[in-house]
Amino acid sequence: MNDLEVPVLIVGGGGAGLTASMLLSTMGIESLLVNAWPGTSILPKAHVLNQRAMEIMRDVGTAEAIYAASAPAANMSHSGWYVGLNGDSEDHGRRLVRMEAWGGGGSSPDWLAASPERQANLPQIRLEPHLRARAEQLAPDGVRFNQELTAFEQDGDGVTAIVTDRGTGESYRVRARYVIGADGGRTVGPALGIRQEGLRDVARMVSFHITADLSRWARDPEVLIRWMWLPGIGAGGVLVPMGPDHWGPDSEEWVFHLHYGPDDSRALDDEAVLADMYAGLGIPADAVTVHMISRWSVEGVTADRFRDGRVFLAGDAAHRHPPTGGLGLTSAMHDVQNLTWKLAAVLKGHAGEELLDTYEAERRPVDARNVQRALENALNQLHINSLFGGGPQADEEENWAQARRLWSREADDTAFRRTFLRTVAAQSMEFNELGVEFGYTYDSAAVVPDGTEAPHNPDPVRLYRPAARPGHPLPHALLHDEDGAELALARLVRPGRFLLIAGEDGQAWCDAAEKIAARTGLPLDAVRIGHVEGDHRDLRSTWTRDRGHATDGAVLVRPDRFIGWRAANTDGDLAADLAAALDTLLAR
Repeated sequence: MNDLEVPVLIVGGGGAGLTASMLLSTMGIESLLVNAWPGTSILPKAHVLNQRAMEIMRDVGTAEAIYAASAPAANMSHSGWYVGLNGDSEDHGRRLVRMEAWGGGGSSPDWLAASPERQANLPQIRLEPHLRARAEQLAPDGVRFNQELTAFEQDGDGVTAIVTDRGTGESYRVRARYVIGADGGRTVGPALGIRQEGLRDVARMVSFHITADLSRWARDPEVLIRWMWLPGIGAGGVLVPMGPDHWGPDSEEWVFHLHYGPDDSRALDDEAVLADMYAGLGIPADAVTVHMISRWSVEGVTADRFRDGRVFLAGDAAHRHPPTGGLGLTSAMHDVQNLTWKLAAVLKGHAGEELLDTYEAERRPVDARNVQRALENALNQLHINSLFGGGPQADEEENWAQARRLWSREADDTAFRRTFLRTVAAQSMEFNELGVEFGYTYDSAAVVPDGTEAPHNPDPVRLYRPAARPGHPLPHALLHDEDGAELALARLVRPGRFLLIAGEDGQAWCDAAEKIAARTGLPLDAVRIGHVEGDHRDLRSTWTRDRGHATDGAVLVRPDRFIGWRAANTDGDLAADLAAALDTLLAR
C-alpha cells in the first residue's frame, strides 16, 4: 500500500473511533481510521445510548437508523428484580420489585425537558455496523479494518505510524498531525507508558450470548434489565434482551451475566458455567443456542493522563467502567465530541495549540466521576445479592427459604423485607442518573466564567438543573421559527460551528458576531431568540427561564453544545468583548 499523510489518524474502530471519524468528516477534516480486527464487535457488549450520545448520533446522521433498530421505548421503561426464571414452583420467576428506568423510556417530564432525543438501547454487535457504514459513507477511503498499528513515534510536527495489513502482511507509513488512540487500551496507551489507575477485580463475570425463546417466563415487557437471585445455584444473574427483530419477552437473543467470586475457579470452566446457567435459569440445554461465552472482571480505572504530545486517548483506552449505568460507551462518544471540534479548530487555524490541553482538563474529571458512579452502581447491586445470604455454599432449600422472607407475612420478616426494598431503592442512582448523564459541567481555559454561581442541585446524581451558564450544557428548549415550524434549540448548533444566541433585543450581538465571522473565517452563527420577537420564538419561555441574561444579553455556545461565554446585556464594546471571549476560549 502507498504511504499516506492525513491530519488525524484514529486507532480503533469501536464506538469511540467510529464516532470520531464521523464527527471529523462532518467538520471537513480528513482522517484515517485503522482497526486491527477484520470486523466490528462480535460481542453484544454495551447497549445503552443516553440522550447526549443520541444527540451526537443525530449530528452525524445515524440517529434514525439507531432508533429503528433499538428497543422501543415501551420495552425499556423499567428494570426489575426477580427470584429465578423458570422452575417447578410458583415462586420461580417471582418479581420482587420494579423500578422506572431512564425516565420511563423517555416519558418522564425531567427527561423530556433535558433533550430532544430519547435514550436508545442497541447492543454494540448491532450498533457498530451502523456506525461503520455511516463512517465509510462520510469518508469512503478513510476507514480500514484488519489494519493494525504496529509502531509509531512522534516529533514536534506530527506522528509517524506504521500500519500493517493483517490480510496481506504488507506495511505502510502514515504521517499524521494528531493521533486518537481509541483502541481499548491495547496498543497506544501502553506504548506511551500511560497507566490505568483505579479499582480492579471487584468481581468475576461470565456472559452468555444466547438465542432462546424465553417468552413463557420472562414476563413484564416493559422491563429491559432483569436482576435475578438464583436459589438453585446461590448466585446473582442479569438477563437482558438483545433483539434483534423483537424486544421484551419476545426477544430472539439474550445476554445472561452470571456473577462469581474473584477466587471461584468454576468461572474458568465452560462446562461448569453452562451447567450453572441452565440450572440457574431453569431451562433445558436443548432450548438454548449458545453463540459465545465471554469472561470479564468488574473494574473501574482511569488513565493517569489523556494526552501525550500529539496523541490523545479516548473511550476505553482512557477509562474502563463496569456496565452498571451504561456510562462506558456513552462516555466514549462524549470524549470524542469534546476532542474533535478542538482538533478541527486547531487544524483550520482558528485556535491555538493550547486549546487541545482542555480536552484532558474537561473530560478526565467527568470520566473519573463516571467510573466512580459505575462502581457504586455495581457495588450496590452486589450488596442487594448479599442480602439473600446463602450462596453457593448453601443448599437450594436454604437459598429459597431466605428469598421467601421477602414476600412472607411473618412479622419477623418485615424488617428484612424493608431493608431489601430500601437497598433496591438506592439503585435509582443507576436508573435515574439524569444529573450524571446530562448535568456534568466543564471548568477549563475553554470556558470564560461570568462570575455567577451554579444553580443549587440537592441531588447531582439524579437531578439535572438546566442553566445557560458558562461550562454548562446548552439547555433544551422547543422553539418555533418565523413560519411557525417547530425545532429543538440543540439542532441550531451544527458540528464544528459556534452559535451565538442573543435575546430578543440583542441584535447588536448578532451584528458583532457576523462581523467577526466575516473577518476571521471562524464558523460562527448568530440568532435571536425571544418570546415574540427574534429569529426563533420561545413560546414556552423555557429558554427565557434558563438563559440567565437580560433581553439584550447573549451566550456563546461551543460546537459541543456547552456554553463557552455569557454576557448579561449590551453594555460595553460588543465586538471587542465577543472577540476577547473567543480569543480566550480558543487560546488565540
